[in-house]
Amino acid sequence: MVMQALYDTLKPRFLLGEFTKQRDDLAFITVEAVRLHALLRHLRDQEGFTHLVLLTAVDWLEDGQFQLTYLLNNRAKRQDVGLRVLIARDNATMESIHDLWAAAATYQRELREMFGIDFPDSPRLHEDFILEGWQDIPPYRRDFDTLKYAQENYRDRPGRETRDPAQHMKQQLYGED
Repeated sequence: MVMQALYDTLKPRFLLGEFTKQRDDLAFITVEAVRLHALLRHLRDQEGFTHLVLLTAVDWLEDGQFQLTYLLNNRAKRQDVGLRVLIARDNATMESIHDLWAAAATYQRELREMFGIDFPDSPRLHEDFILEGWQDIPPYRRDFDTLKYAQENYRDRPGRETRDPAQHMKQQLYGED
């Protein structure tokens, strides 16, 4: 009920979208990208959600969108709220929140490298982070073909054959047929 009350209080001011209660102490709220920064600042400064737990993305390839999820924690009340933002997949860009939480810059670097989402003005955003020298499309995008990439860039090695798991275990347990 507490999370619903928070949502009801914030909804008119921030024109919030869908509310999903996971538990009494965890809810997710959909918000428009242009309203996110102000809502995050309010939640941090007025509602006690002072800890940015994580920032992550989901690639909704069929819908042409990314979903960004910002998970915040209010330690005093032991509550978590997740804010979901949908942005266009093509030329994906989202306002940086590193001015609210310095740790967000690291999450944003990772999302730029792994999904191709740009966060203008975020520090060190365009420096290699995990994938030094990567030239292909971002590997966490659902249209990235992992098998094709591996076949084009790595040679086959003995012992790396694919086996049917059921047949392999049968052979391990009972020997040859």
